[in-house]
Amino acid sequence: MTGKISALDLASGEPSEPTKAYFAKCEEKLGLVPNVLKAYAFDDRKLRAFTDMYNDLMLGESGLSKLEREMIAVAVSSINHCYYCLTAHGAAVRQLSGDPALGEMMVMNFRAATLSPRQSSMLEFAAKLTEEPAKIVEADRAALRKAGFSDRDIWDIASTAAFFNMSNRVAAAIDMRPNEEYHAMAR
Repeated sequence: MTGKISALDLASGEPSEPTKAYFAKCEEKLGLVPNVLKAYAFDDRKLRAFTDMYNDLMLGESGLSKLEREMIAVAVSSINHCYYCLTAHGAAVRQLSGDPALGEMMVMNFRAATLSPRQSSMLEFAAKLTEEPAKIVEADRAALRKAGFSDRDIWDIASTAAFFNMSNRVAAAIDMRPNEEYHAMAR
């Protein structure tokens, strides 16, 4: 690969001090700065809005485990064929689950993976919200409650799926490319 982050040239010169500090923290914790963050770095407000929402949904307090949230990201991104998110979040599923085969199966077709009934109901809801949002009805929420999810959990499932639908569309629009490091992670 060429090291290209996206098809757009939005570089605005030197990153701001807060962005440099955030990127240093990413390097320290992850060993890299995700290209999605570099793509947003042309505008501090956009970067902060993206990272605030991402961090709240994916790392904040929730009845959903980190693995479950990553599984939602992968299921939604698989439906949307988002190369960036499938590569990055597929690596996270491999890492968090300790099961490289699960990560690969989730990328290809979550319905073919060995999942718990809880996970299946969560991902079916996320898939329906992605493919047919106008057809979500009370029976869909009732199925989640029956699988053990609280109303707050349902909010988190919906918010996570919605965030990745938005993120997938931005990534597709600008041809965002994943960091090379993701391809080798947790294999």
